[in-house]
Amino acid sequence: MDAPAPLPPDVLVGLPPAVVALIQWQAEQIARLTSRIVELERKAGKNSSNSSMPPSTSHPHNKPSPSKPKSGRKRGGQPGHDKHERELIPTEQCNEVVPCVPTECRRCGKELSGVDADPIRHQVGNFRKSSRSSRSFNATDSSVRAVAPPAANCPKACPRDKQRPQLIAFTALLMACFRQSKRRAAQFLSMILNQPASAGWMVLLQNRAAEAVKPAYDELAERLAEQTVLNIDESPTKEGQAKAWVWTFVAATFTFFACRASRAADVVKGLLGEDYNGVIHCDRARMYWAFGRLQWCWAHLKRDFQALIDDPCGTKKRLGHDLMKPTNELFALWKKVRDGTISRRSFQSQMQPIRQRVDALLLRGYFNTLTYGFCKELVEHGEHLWTFLDY
Repeated sequence: MDAPAPLPPDVLVGLPPAVVALIQWQAEQIARLTSRIVELERKAGKNSSNSSMPPSTSHPHNKPSPSKPKSGRKRGGQPGHDKHERELIPTEQCNEVVPCVPTECRRCGKELSGVDADPIRHQVGNFRKSSRSSRSFNATDSSVRAVAPPAANCPKACPRDKQRPQLIAFTALLMACFRQSKRRAAQFLSMILNQPASAGWMVLLQNRAAEAVKPAYDELAERLAEQTVLNIDESPTKEGQAKAWVWTFVAATFTFFACRASRAADVVKGLLGEDYNGVIHCDRARMYWAFGRLQWCWAHLKRDFQALIDDPCGTKKRLGHDLMKPTNELFALWKKVRDGTISRRSFQSQMQPIRQRVDALLLRGYFNTLTYGFCKELVEHGEHLWTFLDY
């Protein structure tokens, strides 16, 4: 329903001052509340596909609408697809091999002889029984306990107040690689491995694992400044009750994490140095602008274009759709480069018209008051969009 036309001045003059003040107040309230509703609808429509929100913030049952129509094929592997199976380990690595040789044919009953050069193999896996260094048993009403070996005779010499390196490494693996909490890691050790454990003890083992890997960690920190390309991002976290950020530096052969109390450019400069001249692949956060060669992340840009598509404003929606088309073409070409189906030179050639279209669309949005704020950085620092074409 369209809003009625405002009252003409000659009508307002004939009204009592109190009525005029009320009309003006109502008009201001309606304008303010309308603006508030638009802002709240915009925030409610944000998700991991059109903003920087992580995928974990979306409800697991909130499935996105399918971008492709259903193919009509049955679920599962299709005829002609590459076979995927669990490979058998060599028989030399098996603990036990049990031959099962048939004596007669199960169809005709004829007696069988000879040796099959390529028999059918079937493997059964199981957990190994845990071994303990001390055992107790009852004998004549007294408990006899084996004496623990001295540190000099113990493999990986371990004092009585320390644990074996294998247990420390496995506990750290549960909490770091498999993202288990201290309490769940302790439950796993207690319930599955029959190793009594507590959440506090997990912290102790985690600290010992951190001490063991610190020399390698420091070595990687020194190698960061030597990398020609780094993918960098930061995520909010907490150190106790204080706010902090986990910085992630992804190089070609390793990934480096650093927890800092700030997300300012000083953190990056402290790890890379003031004169780092490699390419930094990042989002459009301003703390990275202190460095020369940047490549702004196109995954972030794609989410921002989706946010324009989801905006109720028709002008923003149209710009979002127009930008999304060449973006999808860009990703399709890049997948071919990654898979080795087209050469780098061919990729650069095919990217030229895509780049021209994107630059033209951003320039169009730059000169529109409704989309100026979104396009301003992308136009004025457009060189950061296309660094990957040359490096």
